[in-house]
Amino acid sequence: MEQLKIAFFDSKEYDRVSFNRENKNRYKIKFFETKLTEDSVALTKGYDVACAFVNDTVNKEVIDGLVANGVKLIAMRCAGYNNVDLSYAFNKIHVVRVPAYSPYAVAEHGIALIMALNRKTHKAYNRTRDSNFNINGLVGFDLHGKTAGIIGAGKIGRIMIGLLKGFGMKVLAYDSWQDQEYAEKTGFEYVDLDRIYRESDIISLHCPLTKESKHMINNKTIGLMKNNVMIINTSRGHLINTTALIEGLKTGKVGYAGLDVYEEESNYFFEDFSTSMIMDDVLARLLTFNNVLVTSHQAFLTAEALNNISATTLDSVETFFKNAELKNEICYQCTTEKPCPKDKTGKCF
Repeated sequence: MEQLKIAFFDSKEYDRVSFNRENKNRYKIKFFETKLTEDSVALTKGYDVACAFVNDTVNKEVIDGLVANGVKLIAMRCAGYNNVDLSYAFNKIHVVRVPAYSPYAVAEHGIALIMALNRKTHKAYNRTRDSNFNINGLVGFDLHGKTAGIIGAGKIGRIMIGLLKGFGMKVLAYDSWQDQEYAEKTGFEYVDLDRIYRESDIISLHCPLTKESKHMINNKTIGLMKNNVMIINTSRGHLINTTALIEGLKTGKVGYAGLDVYEEESNYFFEDFSTSMIMDDVLARLLTFNNVLVTSHQAFLTAEALNNISATTLDSVETFFKNAELKNEICYQCTTEKPCPKDKTGKCF
């Protein structure tokens, strides 16, 4: 049998290392640095699989191009799929993802943002590197006894809850699906969003991006929050209306913001702009605040997570071409019917 070929988009050095180590020459992988878009989809001609990432574009035009080029499978090497037009892909091409590569990595990065913003360790580092040992302006607050609001109590949210409980925080959580037995065992309370907004000293977002959750952090909801609230987002950039966040920062309503994601991040994140100008006025304004810490979508970036991403992605490729059940498939039916009805091959259509 001819070796299967994978067109791998938006590749970075760490991708190449982890996938080559896991692949062991099973498949012929061509690593492209460019993102998957309408302009680059032509590169997939002659390939069996297109491997895409969180900021690649998988819209109608790209899907049509993939199908025309003979691609049979879209392998998303991430958990999110809001950049994939699943309704258009249905009955045309199969899509798999990596649903849980390391929830610990993401939750722990959220804690890192909280701790750095609170105790201003990033500022202290810069000072001492310049032989400045002054501690004025570095006052933080005890996490112990404060209230944390977790929006989205799935795998990552639950780990975040456990970590925050370890600091002695009171934890409130919102989720559309509630496990009351787990909440009682762990020691947190499910509440509605309004109570999260009104009572939390720290709000951390761990929910998917949907029509309902888009811009859930906005002028109205920020107005409900405590003065000096800390907002952490390691989930999806569009959960926050960034213009509203900036207004909250300017008025002092928002005291801290830790962001690993940003609404228009696809134009900047994962790339080096240190020698050029940032033309995004909103992002540029955000970066001027000394109480804002932005990281470039790196919450997932641990050795364990990279190993899981490569292993899960390549296992899904093998499973698909062996016509076995695709446990990591995601399709339009999967998002509208629970559980998704699969055909006799174990695939969604």
